[in-house]
Amino acid sequence: MEYEYIKSLHLIFVITWFAGLFYIPRLFVYQIEAHAKPEPEKSILLKQLKIMTSRLWFIITWPSAILAISFAIYLLILRPSYLEQSWMQVKLGFVVLLVIYQIKSHFIQKELQNDVVKWTSNGMRIYNEGATLILFAVVFLVILKSAVNWVYGLVGLLVFAVILMLLFKLYKRIREKNNS
Repeated sequence: MEYEYIKSLHLIFVITWFAGLFYIPRLFVYQIEAHAKPEPEKSILLKQLKIMTSRLWFIITWPSAILAISFAIYLLILRPSYLEQSWMQVKLGFVVLLVIYQIKSHFIQKELQNDVVKWTSNGMRIYNEGATLILFAVVFLVILKSAVNWVYGLVGLLVFAVILMLLFKLYKRIREKNNS
């Protein structure tokens, strides 16, 4: 019974963690684009976006990440045999990638809070898909519990990434057409 409660809490915080990771790059895009606006619009937008970004990052995303990982560790303590299963080992590799993605996002957030813009809005839109790809990989691993066929899954993930990039290019063309 304890395992199911901890697993439920883990899943809840994984969902809120991903919600934050999906939305934070969108706020980054808005901040990047706000830097190109004329005053006073620029200052007004940046002030509000910085508040929104900070609240999302420190009130939702980081606490969710810490709690999701904490409950995951507790689950592995309750069922250490999972660590011997190849699907779990591959999943944990993706979790490491997700943590790296979060840390990179943290550095981007700090830069933007200090008005340092190193990304284009289009580059940030592409960056935004990183969490999506990791989510797909992890969900399929957890549901299918098959790392034997993870090569096929990786190929499928790459095809999915290519489709996302094609859709991104299409979206960019539509945006450019509507802005001209």
